[in-house]
Amino acid sequence: MRVVVDVAPLSHPRTGIGNYLVGLIGGLAAVAGDRHVVQGFAPTSLRGPARIRAALDGTGVDARLWRLPWSHAARTAWSRLGHPAAERLLGGFDALLFSDWMYPPQRGGVRATVIHDLVPVHHPEWCTPRTVSMHTSKYANAARTCDVVFANSAYTAADVVATLGVPADRVEVALPGLVPGMTPDGHRFAPPGPAGARPYVLGVGTLEPRKNLLGLVDAWRLLGDDVPLVLAGGEGWGVQPGLDDPRIVKLGYVPTHELAPLYRGAAAFVFPSRMEGFGLPIVEAMACGTPVVASSHPSLDEASGGVALRADPDDPEAIAEAIREALRGREELVPAGLAHAAGFRWDTTATAVLGALEARR
Repeated sequence: MRVVVDVAPLSHPRTGIGNYLVGLIGGLAAVAGDRHVVQGFAPTSLRGPARIRAALDGTGVDARLWRLPWSHAARTAWSRLGHPAAERLLGGFDALLFSDWMYPPQRGGVRATVIHDLVPVHHPEWCTPRTVSMHTSKYANAARTCDVVFANSAYTAADVVATLGVPADRVEVALPGLVPGMTPDGHRFAPPGPAGARPYVLGVGTLEPRKNLLGLVDAWRLLGDDVPLVLAGGEGWGVQPGLDDPRIVKLGYVPTHELAPLYRGAAAFVFPSRMEGFGLPIVEAMACGTPVVASSHPSLDEASGGVALRADPDDPEAIAEAIREALRGREELVPAGLAHAAGFRWDTTATAVLGALEARR
């Protein structure tokens, strides 16, 4: 079976969706053996090819890329016009898996996509207008045309059925895995300056309203001055003046392969997001031997696994108390988290995806 995968999101610095895509592609290549061929493709920006190839390095998968000055407009036009068929550019294939950035037309083969969450549908106020437009168009096309829709959690799968009206027999759960190196052993980050001598609380996430890092900051202030706060995440959007506190160690965007030392060095990791598709940083932190405090929103149930301490994301006092409990309960929380995180593997994800594609040929 020849499977072609849209890799357009890899032209940007990788966060959740990009990390999922790289992990899935690497897993597909690893389990494909001699029975399947996996190839990436994308119309991309002028700088996109170098970034995409760097992201795919080590996966064993190559990509057919078209370098265009107006790549977003080209992807949108290709999706909405419905021609040319992908086969005209890629040759024959047995399955096409498209991303959040476009929904290219095809003449035949299994049609599939991954839906990571339906935040733009439920809470457009947490997204930019471009994100809402791009993702809602993709959702509508996926619901209408896909033979199989993969979801990164059972929560998202149920949401796809209930909200988009996709029949349950066309939806499959494909939980994410962990990148190599997410282990408790290895280098530990120490914040610069006086904070470096003290255990710190860590938050990871793009600086945007949905991630609710302001809620974490408000909770941290209730802890007193003994526990530093370290935030890792690229600039997003939305006014968040509370993040300007000079006592906060802000690292900006941190690549995935550099996150493990941050997790290892933290006394507790806090993920107060108001809604996710899965919440992979929770599992990453557990895999690195760090106690986790997570939002009580049900979209994070599978990632939390009954191990993370949960708190209402809109209640700073509840978050602060959960952090205190995490600091006190490290001896019990760390081994439980390690055991939970061990169940998330990209080869398992890839096996499920290939099986679902083969079943629909």
